[in-house]
Amino acid sequence: MTSYNPKDWISFIFHLSKADTFRKLIPMMLLIGVYSGIIGYLEIEYWHLPDNSPVKNISIMHGMLGFVISLLLAYRTNTAYDRWWEGRKLWGSLVNNSRNLSIKLSAMLQDEKDRNYFRKIIPGYASILHKHLNDRDTSLQLFDDLDLDIDHQKHKPNQVAKMMFQKINDLYVSKKITGDQLLILNTEVHSFTDICGACERIKNTPIPYSYSAFIKKFIFIYVLTLPFGYVFSLGYYVIPVVVFIFYVLASLELIAEEIEDPFGMDANDLPTKKMAENIKKHVEELI
Repeated sequence: MTSYNPKDWISFIFHLSKADTFRKLIPMMLLIGVYSGIIGYLEIEYWHLPDNSPVKNISIMHGMLGFVISLLLAYRTNTAYDRWWEGRKLWGSLVNNSRNLSIKLSAMLQDEKDRNYFRKIIPGYASILHKHLNDRDTSLQLFDDLDLDIDHQKHKPNQVAKMMFQKINDLYVSKKITGDQLLILNTEVHSFTDICGACERIKNTPIPYSYSAFIKKFIFIYVLTLPFGYVFSLGYYVIPVVVFIFYVLASLELIAEEIEDPFGMDANDLPTKKMAENIKKHVEELI
């Protein structure tokens, strides 16, 4: 995720980052500009349409549909941001739950071997979850001196959670923790799996195809009809105006597409890798 100062207007206006939609839309903007120029030429130079031509009334349609398309894009953007923000809250919960589990284990465990095991496997869960959400294969050895025998054909975060609970259960069997402490630790480990499931729900449930396709078609058709009505009042200035309108509308849709999946590696996605590294630092300090 890109770090920035929201009060620095100059950098926003004149700096083009990798996440900027302008670069991605340049080919389509050029095509829209050429198309608008052709329509303007035909209406002004070739067809010689009069000012009272019915074609001029197409701009009335744009006025009515402009309100509709603004509502659709506002809903689309808000829905995508809600998914991004929910993902951020889930990873915030994972950080807090990792701290809570570390604090409790630090007070309960006396054996340095046991403490060292949890010192590595708790942040290991966050690292595995990060790679799992990004569809990356993980190695059999996550950290030095800690071999995780992971079956790559199975659900990796669940395997780490299973190993974590197995260790807690072994501590109970060996009388290193009490039954009450087992219940407390079980609740903390259970919360890890809940967070993983919620993240997978966001990752694996995209916006319905029909809804996303409809917005794209609506924007495209709306923009293609703009030159017909506004060439009467703008002349060849219709070219930059239509290109700018397309840039604004298409950028909103493109931004919504980028943030609706917050677990990727793009500039607008959540910094899950950095957050996993922070969890490791917190756990090492607490246990």
